[in-house]
Amino acid sequence: MAKVGMVMGSDSDMPVMAKAAEVLEQLGIEYEMRIISAHREPAVFFEYANTAEEKGFKVIIAAAGMAAHLPGMCAAIFPMPVIGIPMHTTSLGGRDSLYSIVQMPSGIPVASVAINGGVNAALLAAKILAVSDAQLLQRLKEYAKGLKEQVQAKDEKLQETGYRKYAEK
Repeated sequence: MAKVGMVMGSDSDMPVMAKAAEVLEQLGIEYEMRIISAHREPAVFFEYANTAEEKGFKVIIAAAGMAAHLPGMCAAIFPMPVIGIPMHTTSLGGRDSLYSIVQMPSGIPVASVAINGGVNAALLAAKILAVSDAQLLQRLKEYAKGLKEQVQAKDEKLQETGYRKYAEK
């Protein structure tokens, strides 16, 4: 059963959501990904949000650009955590999306990550789930260890080659 619902308003959000999906898969977390427009198909959206809990979702990751209503509307209906990913926009660079997601009214919280922050949205969802899943917590620790090892390997290469040769790669 999917523990994370992933929803985006447009397929233009797919590159960012795909990064989130890759992290969830790497951590062994089941998810369901959908494209649903809260503005263009409100009845479909309400059905999605109203049935998310009975589907077994523990967290929803919602990507949205411009007016960015999708995360907030999910949070208004879904009783568990919602993580908003503000999407980069051509007009305001994603600041419009970010402000829409973080400026929710009192009582309707939405967690937010950076503009186009799909990886961090997935990691935040995993950390929320890991509160009650010791095996997932261990996988998160291993993931963090892998990040540390990547940085150490890059530093080692820099020390061996010097910055000029390293920068040529």
